[in-house]
Amino acid sequence: MNKNITVMTFWTFDILHPWHIFFLNEAKKYGDKLITIVARDENVVKFKKQTPLNNENIRLKNVENLSIASELRLGDKKNPLFWIQYYHPDIICLGYDQKWFLNLANDYIMKENIKIKRIDSFKENIYKSSLLRKEMV
Repeated sequence: MNKNITVMTFWTFDILHPWHIFFLNEAKKYGDKLITIVARDENVVKFKKQTPLNNENIRLKNVENLSIASELRLGDKKNPLFWIQYYHPDIICLGYDQKWFLNLANDYIMKENIKIKRIDSFKENIYKSSLLRKEMV
């Protein structure tokens, strides 16, 4: 484990499943402090064009109950870069299919020399929120 390396993740965590646990554990390997940002309900609607099945407070509590992240925060409603600017992470870990984030934050990330690490899929044909959501709805 690298000392004094702050890692940050961003995710919705709507239907918590084994890939989320895999994702957080893999991200945690890159440093000694893992900060996880859980998407706000209104931002999920804005970026994913759907309302989450679980509200932001339930999703935050579910991730907290995993006891993987060092710190958890709800995303900022107005500024998607707020927590990045606040914590100045060394590394941001993104999911294998998390594309919109870089479109939004790429210039700042490059300017601040923040490394991006992609976390691979984990049984993608089973543990993918969109598939699980279809089964539930």
